[in-house]
Amino acid sequence: MQTENNDKPSMVMNLAVVLLALCAIGCRETHSLFSDRWQSSPPQTTPASTGTLHGSPGNISKGSSVFLSRKSRDNIGLTVVPLVLTTAWKVVELPAVMVDRPGVSDRGVTAPIDGTIVFIHAFPGTTVAPHAPLFTIRLVSDQVHKSQLELFQATREIDIANRQYRRLSELASSGALAQSRIYEIENQLDRLQATVEAYSQDLVARGLSRENIDSAARGEFVTELMVRAPPDITQSESEPMDSSQSFSFEVHSLDVELGQHVEAGKVLMHLADHRSLFIEGRGFKDDMPLVQMAASSNIGVEIDVDEPDLATWPAFQEKLFIDHISNTIDSASRTFAFFLRLENQWSTYEHMGETRLLWRFRPGNRLRLRIATEKMENVFVLPRQAVVHEGPQAFVFRQDLAVFQRCEVRVLYEDRLSLVLANNGSLHVGDRIVLTGAAALDRIARSQQDSSLPSNVHVHSDGTLHDPRANP
Repeated sequence: MQTENNDKPSMVMNLAVVLLALCAIGCRETHSLFSDRWQSSPPQTTPASTGTLHGSPGNISKGSSVFLSRKSRDNIGLTVVPLVLTTAWKVVELPAVMVDRPGVSDRGVTAPIDGTIVFIHAFPGTTVAPHAPLFTIRLVSDQVHKSQLELFQATREIDIANRQYRRLSELASSGALAQSRIYEIENQLDRLQATVEAYSQDLVARGLSRENIDSAARGEFVTELMVRAPPDITQSESEPMDSSQSFSFEVHSLDVELGQHVEAGKVLMHLADHRSLFIEGRGFKDDMPLVQMAASSNIGVEIDVDEPDLATWPAFQEKLFIDHISNTIDSASRTFAFFLRLENQWSTYEHMGETRLLWRFRPGNRLRLRIATEKMENVFVLPRQAVVHEGPQAFVFRQDLAVFQRCEVRVLYEDRLSLVLANNGSLHVGDRIVLTGAAALDRIARSQQDSSLPSNVHVHSDGTLHDPRANP
């Protein structure tokens, strides 16, 4: 009897162990079941906003809407703006390049007389103000020395004749001297004065300044000549970034060396003045009517320049007018040229005590010209990255708090920069449309629509695919 009483506790303990084992197995199976269901459901994030949504994660149509929190939107880099109706133009893009404006942009400095370069005052990259010294030339022309000598001699003879005239005028007035003698002296003075003027003009033509000629007339003969920068005669509307700065030419190239003998008329250096440039556009024969209409109707042409340092310059007029159209066609390329006048912008900086120039635009810069052809009114204009394409269909994403609805739209026109959407009721004024990040949203929407992915493959909020199979 005592033995039966001892066996009862052991049976109870065995039964408890079996029940605990069964409970553990059931918990494990339940956890596995719910875990699989959790992994197979599409990823959704909790909205950061506490406002009332037009949709919730349970009510969002699969593949047509994306539900993102504010942090997820920041990770993708979404930019959202309200829609507005506007007027757009169909455009034709033509290639162009910036070139010097003939007779205005660049100019050469020539030697006014035969001589030897004994000093160079400016070098490439430096700036020189108008009338600033550029070269010192030692004169080697015998004709220049002879003209100075003859000028000095004629000037001295005039002084002698004037003294003789004053002395004999008193005698002639008293009757002691014939009046004809006075007439001879006056004629001599006229001849000497004509000689002085002739030699003065000869020296001017050879490059001597009025100060040099006056010095030669006093007997101080000029042996060296200073070549100076030309005056600023360009009527340009361009302005520096600092209005207190005065313009200076920039030395573009130096074409002689120290000690070199030069002849009159030889180019010594080239000075650059890029304040006023030309934009040379190129078009084919089919583009001729369009360009001629834009020129005759004074229609502004939009310029598209790729500027990496755009923020460092002031606002710029992006529409220019055609100045003239070339009267010839290039026989090799079969294209014609047309030109737009461009007023450049510039600034200065100091380097080792010298002033340097910085130009916003330079000859050789390539750009595109956008010429308007057809007007479209009451339309929506969006950048290309705001619209995603799926075959012939086009979609944009419209924001409703944290929900981004995929909306099909009709594209009326598109070019390299933007698209024009029809105002057909699919979108409304004031709708908040995603400008940047639409491609990432589209990838998330596609992943929600694709049910063939394994349960452990999903798309992150930044649009990247998470697939453990790629990293075993």
